[in-house]
Amino acid sequence: MKTAKIPATDNEYLIGKILCIGRNYVDHIKELGNETPTAPVVFMKPATAVVDDGGTVVIPPYSTECHYEAELAVLIGTDGKDIPEVEALSHVAGYGVAIDMTLRDVQDALKKKGLPWEIAKGFDTSCPLSEFTPAAQIPSPQDLTIRLLLNEKERQNGSTGLMINPVARIISYLSTIFTLEEGDVILTGTPSGVGKVQTGDHMVAEIAGVGRLSVTVK
Repeated sequence: MKTAKIPATDNEYLIGKILCIGRNYVDHIKELGNETPTAPVVFMKPATAVVDDGGTVVIPPYSTECHYEAELAVLIGTDGKDIPEVEALSHVAGYGVAIDMTLRDVQDALKKKGLPWEIAKGFDTSCPLSEFTPAAQIPSPQDLTIRLLLNEKERQNGSTGLMINPVARIISYLSTIFTLEEGDVILTGTPSGVGKVQTGDHMVAEIAGVGRLSVTVK
């Protein structure tokens, strides 16, 4: 069983659904040559995809193009269905840092066939995840800077203020499809600068005031 921890409060949550939003930053959409969506693009990862800070991402043998995507992670603390956007942030227990590991070659092949992305997005160790900072300590989830360093070189640096769909809207939208439950985690999309990793690489993803995550690649 995978858990999400908020050390400052000694709270620990059993991770349920991991709901992910794709194409939520314009520059990232452009760098991959995708169309801008008219509604949030949603996919899921299983809880078994989570790897903790200090852990190892293992690239599956069926891919040669594994990419990093640093993201703001949102931990749900209160259940809700059809949550109004104005109430959405009250359902958040904490904020953390995640890396959405993506098998880009596998994803591209599946997209061309109109097939689901799960094997490109949900494989074991595809969701490095930090511990969480209490939501009350984050004045606004739309005023944060996401950074990712690959082998000590900065690759991503983007503001959550550039999200097409801000966190409150994402929570509200997802709650119209899925009942959000305590322990669910939402990944909110990545800014531009994504790229390939290979065996032996070291990644550090961080959001000032929120968290830091360090993982190696095997």
